[in-house]
Amino acid sequence: MLFSREHARFNRRVTNRIVLPLSGWLPMWSVVEHVGRRSGKIYRTPVSAFRTQDGGVAILLPYRPDRDWVKNLHAAGGGRVKLYGKTFDVTDPRVVPTREALGLLKSPWRQLLGSTGVESTLLLTRAG
Repeated sequence: MLFSREHARFNRRVTNRIVLPLSGWLPMWSVVEHVGRRSGKIYRTPVSAFRTQDGGVAILLPYRPDRDWVKNLHAAGGGRVKLYGKTFDVTDPRVVPTREALGLLKSPWRQLLGSTGVESTLLLTRAG
């Protein structure tokens, strides 16, 4: 399942501003910090992130993997993630089919991600 550009634009302008203060504290609502490729500015983007069994992070990509924040993470080789109230560095960004990422997740997240219909997931390795 992919969301339309209009849906992405609405979320960026409206929804993200509402959920950003809560993101990083509640299950499924997390924040990824990334540095702009051209601006060098630090951005904070709310995402649906899940811990992987190896201590990394899986982030659903319902708007396709060509979003600026994903490109920024790739260009920098990583960034930071706030998940369950803890912020940590992440490296090695790689986009994989969601079905491949499912084996890295614990229940109930494995079932949840499997039922979304989202084609791609971003995997990140926790640094340190």
